Amino acid sequence: MKRALKQLQKAIDNATTYAEWREASLEHDRLSGAEEWKDIDRSPHYDYELIRNRLAQIRQARERNDVNKLVFHLHEGLHGNLGNISNPALYQVARVGTKTLIERYLQEVCTALDFLCDNEFSEFGFKEKLDFFQTTGQAFGQSCLMLSGGAALGLFHIGVAKSLWEEGLLPPVISGSSAGSIIASVVGTHDDEELRHKLEPENIYLEAFKVVGWGGLMRGKPVLDGNFLEACLEENIADLTFEEAYHRTGREINITVSPYDRHQHSRLLNWKTSPNVLIRKASLASCAIPGIYPPVTLWAKNIEGEKVPYIPSRKFVDGSIKDDLPIHRLARLYGVNHAIVSQTNPHVVPFLARKGNGRPLPALGNLALRNFTMNARFVLNLAQRQVRSNDVGLILDKAESVLKQKYIGDINLIPERKARNILRVLRNPSVDDVREFIRSGERATWPRLEMIGNTTCISRTFRSCLQRLDRIETEKLRHLRLVGEE
Repeated sequence: MKRALKQLQKAIDNATTYAEWREASLEHDRLSGAEEWKDIDRSPHYDYELIRNRLAQIRQARERNDVNKLVFHLHEGLHGNLGNISNPALYQVARVGTKTLIERYLQEVCTALDFLCDNEFSEFGFKEKLDFFQTTGQAFGQSCLMLSGGAALGLFHIGVAKSLWEEGLLPPVISGSSAGSIIASVVGTHDDEELRHKLEPENIYLEAFKVVGWGGLMRGKPVLDGNFLEACLEENIADLTFEEAYHRTGREINITVSPYDRHQHSRLLNWKTSPNVLIRKASLASCAIPGIYPPVTLWAKNIEGEKVPYIPSRKFVDGSIKDDLPIHRLARLYGVNHAIVSQTNPHVVPFLARKGNGRPLPALGNLALRNFTMNARFVLNLAQRQVRSNDVGLILDKAESVLKQKYIGDINLIPERKARNILRVLRNPSVDDVREFIRSGERATWPRLEMIGNTTCISRTFRSCLQRLDRIETEKLRHLRLVGEE
C-alpha cells in the first residue's frame, strides 16, 4: 500500500496535464481512504444536517413540480457559504473534491435553477422568472479573479488563468494591478479562439525591461525605459478600449492605477467607470512603479473614435501602490463577494502559507509583528510629511500601503518560494523561464480546481440562466416590433 501511494505521489508530482494529475490524485484518494471519507456526511467542519435537509427539500419540490415551494426554498436559502460548505478544511483531506453530500447539494441547486429557467409554468410567468433570477442572483453574488503585482514574477498568473480557462472556471470579472494588469489585459482583449494560441509560452512577447540608468533614481529620473515596456504591451494586448474589449470577449477587465499626485485615491478602470479608456495605456500606467518607470498619461477614444489624452492634466502610476486587490470596489460594481487571488508580490509571497488556503503564516499574527507594523506606519507618516520629492513620497506611500493592504482572498494561489525569484523580478525572461512560470501557475491551480468549481457553480449557473432569459426577452421584443410594423 505504501509503495503504491509513493508511486502515485510521484505520478502526481510529475504530471504534465491536469488530466494526468487528476487521474493519479483520484487513485491516491481511493487507496488512502480519502474516497471513503467523502462518502461520510458527518464532519465538524460544516453543518451536514442543514445541508442534508436543504438537499431533500429542493429535490422533493423539483421532482413534484411544486414551483412555488421550489422558488421559496431557493429564494430564501441560497447563500454562498451555507452551513460553512466553503470551509477550506473540507478540501484538505482528499486530493480531489470534498464531501459527496456537499457536491450533491450544489449539483441539485444548479439542476433546480436550470429547471426553473428552461421550463414554462402557469404559476411562474416570464416576468416573475426574470425577477427571481435577477434578484436572487444579485443577492447570491459572484466570484472574481484578482491578479496581483509582482513584475516578472507575475508570469505565474498566466498559468493560473490558463488552467481556469481550460476547465471553464475563469470568472468573467478579472482585476489586475501592475504585472497582473498585463495578464488581465491579455485575457480580456482576446476571444477564446485567440486565447488558445496566445497563452502558449512561445507566443508571449516579454522584452519589457530596459535599464536607462540607476544613477538618476535620486534625481527623480526613471531607472527603466517606459517606451520599451509600452512596445511589449503593444505586442501582447489588443488595441481596444475597455468597452470594446467587453463586447468582444464578455470578460469584465478591471485595472487599478494610482494618481501621480501624492495623497490621492487610486482609480479602478473598467468598461463601467471608464469605457473609452484604452486598455494598453491603463496597463502601462498600472506598471509604472514610481522611480522605476516614468508616470503615464492615459488615452481614450472620443465621440468621433479618435484617440485623445484622458484627463490630460493628470498622470498615473503603479496600481498596487494603494489597492493591489480592489475587492471592495469590485463588490460595489459587480456584486462580487468571493475572490480567487493569484498572489505574486515578492514582499508578500514569503509570508503566506502554502497549505490552509494560503492564509498568512501564524507568525504574522503575533503581537510583536503587530507592534512592528504600527511603529513602522508611524515612522512612514512622519517621513511623508518631511519629503518634498513626489517620487520618493510615492515610494513611501507604497511602503505604507504594504503594511495596510489585505493581500489574500477566499481562495489563494501562490507560487513556490524560490530565493532566485528575487533576481528575476526585473529581468527579461527567456521562453524557458516563461514555460517554468506558467507550469508553476498551473500546478498551484490544479489542487484548487475542484474547490473553485464547487464554490462558483451556483453563480455560474445564475449567469448562464440570465443570459438565456435575456436572449428570450430580446427575441420577444423583436417579435413585438415586427408585429407592430405590420
